[in-house]
Amino acid sequence: MTLLDALQQPGLLIAAIFLLGLAVGSFVNVVILRVPVMLERGWQQQAREILDLDPGDGAAKERFDLVAPGSRCPSCGRSIRPWENIPVVSWILLRGRCRGCGTAISLRYPAVELATGLLSAATAWHFGWGPELVAALVLTWTLIALSGIDLDHHLLPDAITLPVLWLGLGISLAGLFTGVADAVIGAMAGYLSLWLVFHVFRWVTGKEGMGYGDFKLLALLGAWLGWQALPVVVLLSSLVGAVTGIVMIAALGRDRQLPIPFGPYLAAAGWLTLLWRDDIIAGYLRWAGLGG
Repeated sequence: MTLLDALQQPGLLIAAIFLLGLAVGSFVNVVILRVPVMLERGWQQQAREILDLDPGDGAAKERFDLVAPGSRCPSCGRSIRPWENIPVVSWILLRGRCRGCGTAISLRYPAVELATGLLSAATAWHFGWGPELVAALVLTWTLIALSGIDLDHHLLPDAITLPVLWLGLGISLAGLFTGVADAVIGAMAGYLSLWLVFHVFRWVTGKEGMGYGDFKLLALLGAWLGWQALPVVVLLSSLVGAVTGIVMIAALGRDRQLPIPFGPYLAAAGWLTLLWRDDIIAGYLRWAGLGG
């Protein structure tokens, strides 16, 4: 049996993509952790250049990007060996602690890896082997990374959002998820709809209800899924966000004045729409009384 033949077998495909997703999830953890730091350092360097200031210590610091330095324990600085960095498995074998200093390793790392594996497997189950699967996996991994960064920093980096938005427009040329016209209109409508809501809300309340990154993320989803999917994405994300916010305030005592990142809800709604776009849109139209 050749590799191509194996990928045609649903069970083998799902298992292979699950394992691939675990490995990618490990890299997604790196993206979530390092991209905000890389952006901050870049902004500081740009500010020094604009102000004609001495580069300072920043110029002498070691290389810091998605590749280098290698993974280390944030507490003791001990380098993590390859066999200590196996997704999920290493965390279990190490009992969630650094082998060097015994400091607890956040449960979040294996959780992101496992979530990436499971969502990747679900994507493979839905699409089967083909170009749609490859594209859908790229979008899935992107949405996971953006959600993690937004939860930590209330930030949806242009360095991730904009290239994937353009990729979605490019993929529309092949008609994988939607056509070119629907993708272009989706990107425009996605951005401008939240942009309009933002400015109306600020005019009425004097407060900013969301960030510009949310506009770009919805534009990204519009480019990938078409303008027809946007009402469903906004409705699903708003409902889940509202319910989550109410629960956090009522059950956990969260200050209602504290902002809640909206990106993860847009990402979750976008991923669900990616897999079940037609069914969700049809159900929404029936619910709204617009369907046949």
